[in-house]
Amino acid sequence: MARRYDSSTTTFSPEGRLHQVEYAIEAINNAGTCVGILARDGIVMASERRITSGLLAPAKTSEKTYKLCPHAACNVAGLTADANILIDQARLRAGRYHYQYQEPIPVEQLVEHVCNYKQSYTQYGGLRPFGVAFLFAGYDEKHGFQLYQSDPSGNYSGWKATVIGANNQAGKSLLKSEYGSSSAEMADEGEETSPDVAGALRLAVKVLNKTMDGTAAAAEKMELFTMTLDESSEVVHHILTQKEAQEVIDQVEAETASAGDS
Repeated sequence: MARRYDSSTTTFSPEGRLHQVEYAIEAINNAGTCVGILARDGIVMASERRITSGLLAPAKTSEKTYKLCPHAACNVAGLTADANILIDQARLRAGRYHYQYQEPIPVEQLVEHVCNYKQSYTQYGGLRPFGVAFLFAGYDEKHGFQLYQSDPSGNYSGWKATVIGANNQAGKSLLKSEYGSSSAEMADEGEETSPDVAGALRLAVKVLNKTMDGTAAAAEKMELFTMTLDESSEVVHHILTQKEAQEVIDQVEAETASAGDS
């Protein structure tokens, strides 16, 4: 029955499903894993780097993390070529908003614009859904740091911590048990239980270790990104160097070893 309805994005099946959209979501579940964690003092995003060939020239810019405007960035899971179209849309919208209103675009409004564009590709004939999911990280003065996830259907939602891509369910299970657990003392005092950026980086590495199938953790196989504020309250985007990433990996391995000994 499904095969009669899966060739069009504009036709519902008798069960009320749009199969092409579901197939696009399934394609993302086979893509490299991306982790997003909202910290007390910033946002951490971590991505799995899949090296397909040792003969490829090193990329001059990141292929997983993209800066959209001074106060927003995103992580990509899925088809990079599809993502480039949507990233251009986001950058264009952010620039036009700033030109028109002389202030940065609110983060959720930027996310909503991209998602509306994605949704339109599920509603008109002759188009296919974008085979890409995003983690959006951003900061604005009213709501502070924010983390959003979106999928090919055009849906988006805000998260404290989430995972997209391969083995995302295993990653989310780990986040449910680990996120905020190291801040139990603060929770007793009624304070925010989210970790700081350093703790979020270690947690992100733990999640990638769990989701990457049997692959030993290595700095060249993952990309770590932080968004923080400097002394003048300006947003700072930083992709960790391989040396910095290896230091975080070593800390995680030391924690794991000590936990095993105890």
